[in-house]
Amino acid sequence: MQTQTPSSVLNGIKTERIVGPIILLGAPGAGKGTQAKRIAEAYAIPQISTGDLFRENVARGTELGLKVRSILDHGDLVSDDLVNDMVAGRLKQMDCDRGFILDGFPRTVAQAEWFEGYLKSQRLCEGRPAPYSALQPVVLEIVVGYNQILQRISGRRSCPTCGRIYNVYFQPPKVEGICDVDGGRLVVRPDDNEEVVAERLKAYERQTLRLVSYYRDRGQLVEIDGEQPVDEVAAQAFRAIENGNRL
Repeated sequence: MQTQTPSSVLNGIKTERIVGPIILLGAPGAGKGTQAKRIAEAYAIPQISTGDLFRENVARGTELGLKVRSILDHGDLVSDDLVNDMVAGRLKQMDCDRGFILDGFPRTVAQAEWFEGYLKSQRLCEGRPAPYSALQPVVLEIVVGYNQILQRISGRRSCPTCGRIYNVYFQPPKVEGICDVDGGRLVVRPDDNEEVVAERLKAYERQTLRLVSYYRDRGQLVEIDGEQPVDEVAAQAFRAIENGNRL
């Protein structure tokens, strides 16, 4: 049974056409995960996260997974070649035929160059070319200011009992430090303290600055103001996808 695009998302337009590759860029806390889920639901295409690929391959004990586990156990970084091989393996699955969302890939210019070559190889391959390869990637960068992201992440509080998430700046509990649902005491996750968040943001900026320039120079980058309401961010993302891919 085919999944239909929700009519409320695209003004009544249902789509079973080829969407092509969609690349999501944005700092931690920019809202990539929220938007990726909306896009995946609207177009019935998979969201592909490199983190999920790592965990899946390690859990299944695949050859690539064993290599990743060994590298991580030694505290080393996973090489571009290994990441590329995992992504290539995932893109061969049939649910990617019409398109897919890449979340967390590419992270470097080298990975972006590999992906460009991979798409070209799929267009030229013998037999049945991958349908998504007929379209150039639409690259969406969700842009959120440093202070806003700092508040989004460092302001998070979670209930260890029911899992509900609050934010002391934007969505505080009725009673400070107490969950509205079960009265549990809210906690701060270790990765959400301000010092850790600041380091993550600096690392992201160092890593992706050249990548953003790479796609901007090719005319593929669409910047979206991530400080707008979630629905408006989604609307802009859909417009960019519709304008960028017209097959």
